[in-house]
Amino acid sequence: MAELLQFTFSGLTVGAIYALVALGFTLIYNASDVANFAQGEFVMLGGMVTVFAMAAGLPIGFAALVAIVFVALVGLLLHRLAIEPARGASSVTLIIITIGASIFLRGMTAILLDKNFHNLPPFFGSEPFVIGGATLLPQSLVVLVGVALVLLAVWLFMSRTLLGKSLLATAANRTAAQLTGINTSAVIGMAFVISAMIGAVGGILVTPITLTYYDAGTMLALKGFAGAVLGGMGNPIGAVVGGLVLGLLEQFSAGYLSSQYKDAVAFIVILLVLFTMPQGLFGAKTVERV
Repeated sequence: MAELLQFTFSGLTVGAIYALVALGFTLIYNASDVANFAQGEFVMLGGMVTVFAMAAGLPIGFAALVAIVFVALVGLLLHRLAIEPARGASSVTLIIITIGASIFLRGMTAILLDKNFHNLPPFFGSEPFVIGGATLLPQSLVVLVGVALVLLAVWLFMSRTLLGKSLLATAANRTAAQLTGINTSAVIGMAFVISAMIGAVGGILVTPITLTYYDAGTMLALKGFAGAVLGGMGNPIGAVVGGLVLGLLEQFSAGYLSSQYKDAVAFIVILLVLFTMPQGLFGAKTVERV
């Protein structure tokens, strides 16, 4: 029982970060039909910029704020300089652009910062809680609570604000949104900014547990994408559930089978979903009439 609880705690902690990455994928995909494979770099930059801002003398709260603002700017520049000029290009072309942006961001991070592993101090101590024989780090609780607050903030923004409703309208029908006077280009840019901020928060929350380095975003992007596909690409609730399920599957496979298979779980999930239920767990089924 203690072993099962331990794997569950670890899986939920890691899965919560995958859920944030998957949510970022979903926001951008809904607004622009782009699968942004630079999403993992937003997480990496959130952690790395916070580490170096603290090394420059800033307290952790201000360092985290600097990181979020910086990564939000990176997200905006990605849209303005890479995605917007390619408007009207095929989905494959846009995906290749985001992969290129991912490589560029990794390279610039390695050059301007470094290639070493870094971590942040725990936010509220390091003495673990013992629950049913399993241990739960305070930082894991911070991750889970922080992710829940981010999800609540996104829901409130989307359902209670004019900008959020503009984003929903653009996702539902871009042409109709334009006809009602919505600047869809600005809305898509806003989606990139919000997605980047979500990624940065995830990087800040998880770095005290898992460390970060310039190449950490690659696997995060793939696993976040797997979570989004599992939940149903384009469905925010599905993205969150898919990320959590993927995290649990990873930890259970590592604990009960072998840790060598942990990173393969995401790819197996993608293949199984695409072959058996391409719409994912929460995706809408489409009917084509001919």
